[in-house]
Amino acid sequence: PVSLPINQSSPSRPSPTTLSTLLRPFRFDAADSPRLSTLLVIVMAVMRSLVELAVVSTVTASTCCLVHVQAFQIPPTAPLLVPSRPTSTTSLQMNKRAKRKAGGGGGGFGKKVTNLNLRTKKTKPRNPNFVYAGSLRPHDQSPTRIVDPDAVLSIPDYAIDGVPKKTGSSFDIEVKTPEDIAKMRAAGRAAREVLDLAGSLAKAGVTTDEIDAAVHAACVERGAYPSPLNYRNFPKSCCTSVNEVICHGIPDMRPLEDGDMINIDITVYLDGYHGDCSEMFVVGGREALDEAGRDLIQTTYDCWVQSMELVKPGASYNVIGRSIQDHVVPRGYSTVRAFCGHGIGRTFHTAPNIFHYAVNQDLGTMKPGHVFTIEPMICEGLPDPYMWPDDWTATTADGKRSAQFEHTLLVTEDGVEALTGKLESSPLQFWEEESSIRGGMWLGTSERAMERADELNRSKKMKLI
Repeated sequence: PVSLPINQSSPSRPSPTTLSTLLRPFRFDAADSPRLSTLLVIVMAVMRSLVELAVVSTVTASTCCLVHVQAFQIPPTAPLLVPSRPTSTTSLQMNKRAKRKAGGGGGGFGKKVTNLNLRTKKTKPRNPNFVYAGSLRPHDQSPTRIVDPDAVLSIPDYAIDGVPKKTGSSFDIEVKTPEDIAKMRAAGRAAREVLDLAGSLAKAGVTTDEIDAAVHAACVERGAYPSPLNYRNFPKSCCTSVNEVICHGIPDMRPLEDGDMINIDITVYLDGYHGDCSEMFVVGGREALDEAGRDLIQTTYDCWVQSMELVKPGASYNVIGRSIQDHVVPRGYSTVRAFCGHGIGRTFHTAPNIFHYAVNQDLGTMKPGHVFTIEPMICEGLPDPYMWPDDWTATTADGKRSAQFEHTLLVTEDGVEALTGKLESSPLQFWEEESSIRGGMWLGTSERAMERADELNRSKKMKLI
């Protein structure tokens, strides 16, 4: 996902990064301060109206950054956190602009392209006073892994210095050529193979660093470069987001535990094109997860499939976010607004931005040849991201869990096809079997995709809905 800039919290205390927190100069309970609570509700209503009138726009695709003002309504009984004074401004996850020191140094890849010997960026010392929103804590990280350029078909333009050079368009959505589509099918299949491998390792006692090592090796074995590696200095080859982590968790030495929910986000760069997908996995299987966790994953999966079913030529991009929001909110969940899906191809992040919530501005019309991701992040509680000191890991502000799924999608003449769809060797998950939207593996709505899905599901003895 790509995101908007937010205020970075002080290391000494947590601060949900929304406009509403900036209006809270001290700790109080809304129920104990009815007059101030009423004032906050009025201010929130005014700001919400301004947001609805504002133009949702983007800055250049080189920063892949959404300019967006967000406010949320506070439940009347919710305790309000003490805000920290903003000390600096940063951009979340895969849209961070690399900070470069004078003299052209910095971390990331070594300067000799023929060697591509990765040098690990110095890890920030842990701040013992930082207050985490949930129970998860960072663990030690292994050195950044090496990519031999002779072992892959091509490397992305940011591989050496961490700075993307291909910007794509901020507004014009590229229509992929048949050659583009053929290469994106290959990249999508490779991404799916790597994701299935990574998911098979999500077991108790296995560290996310071990998963990253396997992902790195599997990408290179397929002649692909792991796209996240050194993208704006991201230190690993995939993202592993556990429990309350919304996205962009950095793989480390923490062993997974039974009952953990983990999203593994894989992107490969194969022969000049990116393929991007992510999926949830449950450590220990269905029985190891509590009912609330199962409901969260099921709701996230169903809203995702329902939104993808609406993709077709002539459809408005607005239907995606509205469908997701209308599905999850009545069920008591929230959809993250700070991150969005994106166009993809030769460029990692480009137009269009895919919002996972209702937007009143016209976002354009889908056409055959458009390729983009849908990747809703759905939360048990507040949808607001809270940044760890590593400047990458985004957790929920209240420490409650989050879930996400993602496909790279191609708009076809007769519907949509998941370029990162599942394969004959892919596992069938319980949320696919129990989906109220479409039972079994979902590969798209085009004739080609439906035929393939029928074959796969018959082979797994699935009774389709």
